[in-house]
Amino acid sequence: MKLRTKTHLYSSVLFAILLLVANLTVYFIFYSLTLDRELDQILAETQQASMAIREADNNIATVELLRAYVPLNGMMRIVNERNKDKFTVPLVTSSTETVLSDQSAVFYPKRQALRIEINGKSYGFVSIPFIGADGNVANVQATKSMEELMTLLGILRIVLLCVSAAVMIPTIISSGILGGLIMRPIAAMTKTMQEVARSGKFVKLKQDGRSKDELVEMGETFNEMIGLLEISFSKQEQFVSNASHELKTPLTIIESYASLLKRRGQQRPDLFMESVEAIHSEAVRMKVMTDQLLLLAKPHRHWLLEMNRIELLPLVEQTITSFRNTYQREITLFPVGDKPLIAFTDTDLLRQLLFILLDNARKYSRDEITVKVGTNISSSFIEVTDRGIGIPAAELPLVFNRFYRVDQARSKEAEQEGGAGLGLSLAKEISEVIGAKIMLESREGEGTTAILSLPLKLTNQTGLSQ
Repeated sequence: MKLRTKTHLYSSVLFAILLLVANLTVYFIFYSLTLDRELDQILAETQQASMAIREADNNIATVELLRAYVPLNGMMRIVNERNKDKFTVPLVTSSTETVLSDQSAVFYPKRQALRIEINGKSYGFVSIPFIGADGNVANVQATKSMEELMTLLGILRIVLLCVSAAVMIPTIISSGILGGLIMRPIAAMTKTMQEVARSGKFVKLKQDGRSKDELVEMGETFNEMIGLLEISFSKQEQFVSNASHELKTPLTIIESYASLLKRRGQQRPDLFMESVEAIHSEAVRMKVMTDQLLLLAKPHRHWLLEMNRIELLPLVEQTITSFRNTYQREITLFPVGDKPLIAFTDTDLLRQLLFILLDNARKYSRDEITVKVGTNISSSFIEVTDRGIGIPAAELPLVFNRFYRVDQARSKEAEQEGGAGLGLSLAKEISEVIGAKIMLESREGEGTTAILSLPLKLTNQTGLSQ
């Protein structure tokens, strides 16, 4: 059974049960109130008759009093404890209820007021004990037809049934409409997922911005999930495409030198060292490239991030020292100002980002590298400057694209150093994750400066939350 049908059936059945309970409650309350009112009225009339009869001192007056107080559709009689024979009991019936005279007389020591049935008809019966003029205890009993009340209750039952039917029809229809409204976004999600599975394209739900209920929130969450899946799929697709494109060259070189060693390695010792060196160089480049590709293929929310308030100068000094000892390059650090250099960032990712900028400066410059660290009103900054050949202004916006190289000279030099055109792209990704901003300033023939701006406090610009 579909969820829409379950919702429709459950709401309809539940409303029907509630409506039945409500109607039964109304009916029985009305029945009880009207029956009590009718019996109270008969009781009051019978009490008046008993007071009048108690003052009478002969049977003729008693019969006349009974005739005066007899109900229009009923009977009134006097029953004493010693004389219960229906032929000797004084009684008077209305012309429409003569059949009541055939009923046996019963003496009741206590007052009675109840509904009885005689020959399938409903009557109100009242019995009031009193002490007659002769000192004996007797009952004044009145029996009155309640068929009009029963007819009224029958009409009430019909009205309640008609009202219930009239209410249930629109309720069933409205519950079906409500089930459709509730299931519409779910059906849309199902249809969208089927379309995504069939076409391979990521499609988002069309949201109605006027409503802000839970269904809209669920749709927005679904669209967010589709967006994340699309980004993840795109990153995987880029990884496969980039890896297959960029790994083809080093694998070809390794295969060529391996084949050369296999054919002539034993006869030409000079080729042995050249081939081993080339194979080792390409293997190292492949390792670096693979690590970078894997990191770029990972969604931001899967990056391990620990944002803290740190002092920049010790971190930059330590990074420069490690880089200087590794590559034997001259790097000069210039702290700017005398204010504390503070930033809110992830220590490990910032260190990796600095390594990328320093390594990029190392590859394209043989001269001294300078690093400036300072702070301003809204952020702290780190500037890494090289004295290389520079980048043309028209190509500056493109250098953050994956595998992009400015020109053949720079490309050849980068390849010799193990570069693959992924460094600045990875730097851009890291800066977005830690909430920093990175930009390049360059002049051809003079060099390039990479400027990294870091937030002083936690902002919602970070790619991840703590």
